[in-house]
Amino acid sequence: MKLSEILSADRVSHGATLSSKKKALEELSALLSKGTGTLTSSEVFTALTGREKLGSTGLGHGVAIPHGRMAGVDSSVGAFMRLKQPVEYDAHDGNPVDLVFGLLVPQTATEAHLKHLAAIAEMFSDEEFCAKLRAASDDKALYALLSTYSAD
Repeated sequence: MKLSEILSADRVSHGATLSSKKKALEELSALLSKGTGTLTSSEVFTALTGREKLGSTGLGHGVAIPHGRMAGVDSSVGAFMRLKQPVEYDAHDGNPVDLVFGLLVPQTATEAHLKHLAAIAEMFSDEEFCAKLRAASDDKALYALLSTYSAD
């Protein structure tokens, strides 16, 4: 899977200064809603926070992958934010998060959802790649890194 299949340049954000997990999810919801064409950021936020109530999507090592299934989504939609300052996120390792990849999948998707999540999680387990994301100078550089990353 190439991330360019689910991610576009207008859904990549570099250097956002946010004060909390809630603010990060709100900002991410706005980015994700751009990719749906039909859903509002409020609807996306409700889905993401509903998923967070089941357990934190903070993987550790400064990475979170908030995600959810939604009616009104025809195919998987991704968005990415690199935060200027890490925020507390209830991650499994207790560390704050500065790399956030959001994923929406169709309500009925199951296998595709799991494949996308697995590929994204694999990408973020690559410490060298995460270091490149943290060093990227702007949205364009972030998108170039993300869109050319390929997970088999």
